[in-house]
Amino acid sequence: MSDSENDSEIYFSVKFLGRVEVTCPVGMEILMEAAAALQKEKKKKNKVHLFLSRRSIDILEFKTKFMKYSCTLSSVSFCAVHQIQSKLFGFMAKHPALDSHHCYVFQSTKFSHLLVSVMCDAVKASRRSDSVRGSRDLVVEALRHKNKLLQRENAELRNKLQGKAGIDSSEEEMDNSETDQPTSHVRFNSGRDATSLQRNF
Repeated sequence: MSDSENDSEIYFSVKFLGRVEVTCPVGMEILMEAAAALQKEKKKKNKVHLFLSRRSIDILEFKTKFMKYSCTLSSVSFCAVHQIQSKLFGFMAKHPALDSHHCYVFQSTKFSHLLVSVMCDAVKASRRSDSVRGSRDLVVEALRHKNKLLQRENAELRNKLQGKAGIDSSEEEMDNSETDQPTSHVRFNSGRDATSLQRNF
């Protein structure tokens, strides 16, 4: 996961199962059928960069950075995590030139729920941008919310570790008072990924 310097574009490295034309532009059942059809083809899952910006969702080849697909946020009609296989997620979007819709399916071990949440916020922000000028970019806001959750959890873990370190250091001070040796202070830092956010659009 990466955040760009201008706070308006982020990207995730995920595996791309492919895209398939669908008869209906919304619905969990349609998404699951599309995923099943792509999995049945047994094609190699290509690693891609999934870029999210204020205007579009872009799918780029991981190594070459070649643009495979680009979907404007206004064309996205549905986004969700697979109901059974939580590592799979996808979105549906209208073809830019034809009267048809495609479902794009991806696989991510850690970020499927977070990506769906971010894409939902991005789509909602794009639909409100005409009427709400100067509003904060909700794509970035969703990531900041994720960061707050991680910071809160990190702080709790740090407090627990420092509490344990306090017990250890008090015992060490007692030992050092007997030997007149200076005490050492250790700062503990720890962090781990929190549970991914989940929200269907």
